[in-house]
Amino acid sequence: MRLRLALPMLACLTALMAFGVPPAVAQSITPAEVSKIDQIVADSLSRTGVPSASVAIVRGGEIVFAKAYGKQSDAMALARIDAPYQIASVSKQFTAAALLLLEDQGKLNLDDKISAYIPGITGGERMTIRQLLSHTSGLQDYWPQDYSFGAMARPITPQGIVDRWAKKPLDFEPGTQWQYSNTGYVVAGMIVEKVAGMPLIDFLDVQIFKPLGMTAIDQDLAIGKGYPQGYQRFALGPVRPEKPAAHGWLFAAGELAMSATDLAKWDIARINRTILPTDDWITQETPVKLSDGTSNGYGLGVFAATQQGHKIIEHSGEAVGFLSENIVFPEDKAAVVVLVNADFSDAFTSIAGQISALILSPAKAVAPDPEQAKTEHAKAVLDAMRAGTLDPKLMTENWNYYFTGTAAADYKQSLAALGEPRSFTLARPARLRGGFVNRNYVATYADRKLNIVTYAELGDGGRYEQFLVMPAE
Repeated sequence: MRLRLALPMLACLTALMAFGVPPAVAQSITPAEVSKIDQIVADSLSRTGVPSASVAIVRGGEIVFAKAYGKQSDAMALARIDAPYQIASVSKQFTAAALLLLEDQGKLNLDDKISAYIPGITGGERMTIRQLLSHTSGLQDYWPQDYSFGAMARPITPQGIVDRWAKKPLDFEPGTQWQYSNTGYVVAGMIVEKVAGMPLIDFLDVQIFKPLGMTAIDQDLAIGKGYPQGYQRFALGPVRPEKPAAHGWLFAAGELAMSATDLAKWDIARINRTILPTDDWITQETPVKLSDGTSNGYGLGVFAATQQGHKIIEHSGEAVGFLSENIVFPEDKAAVVVLVNADFSDAFTSIAGQISALILSPAKAVAPDPEQAKTEHAKAVLDAMRAGTLDPKLMTENWNYYFTGTAAADYKQSLAALGEPRSFTLARPARLRGGFVNRNYVATYADRKLNIVTYAELGDGGRYEQFLVMPAE
């Protein structure tokens, strides 16, 4: 659902490609490559504690590899490649595609004001559908955290999300800034349902899934016997089954569950420019510019970039207990899908990056841009967690709700064993998210690394809404 590691995926990919091999032209996959992929996945799961992964690879516009690894749940003795994982925010490109199709049908225009469809939203009379899809609407994100907060224990409707978050003052004027907003996609999904006259997932089933031979279900229903179990981990403590959020919290921002092979079928449609008109694909993949002419590379539900001549279309996703990475190289006719049933660690992006390195040429690494004072403060918080002396006044009400006695004990016990990190660095530049500032850090120890994903209130003395510690590659 959330986008914790989507942008770093591109940096991860470029770093791995620096050690890559020349592009492959054959459509098949060799036994040596299969062996290498198996080792990549096995090593990642072993190092991070992530229970399972499902992988699909497209080469030459065809699915050439599909395999599931590890433990999908206690009730599933063998990992199944057809098991539907929750793909969360990877769903956003499907919501955007639905609105592009409705525009093709003459039922709306992406530059229509949203007040014409959904009344009562702050700034709706000067906010467009296109701005919802490009995260430039100014609507505050309702779920920037990488954990379930208290309200998520109770079911909610799209209108309930709108009433609580989309009627707040805007974080900025539409079109002037970029800020990832699940709220905007909830509104977008409501517009699809109003104009199409049917549930969003039914519209997608008729227009996209059935024609492509895909099977997709509401992730709220992909729970229980026969479905992968989501897992969590407090710092380096035990891997534990994670309780899913109550029904309704994903909707158009990330409601889909599907297998890696089904998602790969969609990637092939993107590569071959089928199911949608070519101009729709181009529109979705074209980065939207802000009012000052700048862009961060986000189009309509996907990131777009070019690295060493390779066009990349990418998006990741995070649900409660699940992470997903979907990266397409349309001009290379290649794609990599990695789905895991854990919401800790960067195994999903690391696996995708290493597999991509088998089929792409080298690229240049991207350097982070550290903020020294904030980095030092975050390091002090990590030290306090290790010592069991974290001051709750440094944290928000939501974090203190999440950081139970069990969580605090797991953090202290597992981090104390590591001692002082050799280095603690900012992984990428800070960004605004849901009214908070998101900063990701990497702590390096003698024999391992940790990812620290934080959200903090604005200002020098802002409290932490989130301070998640998890294993890294």
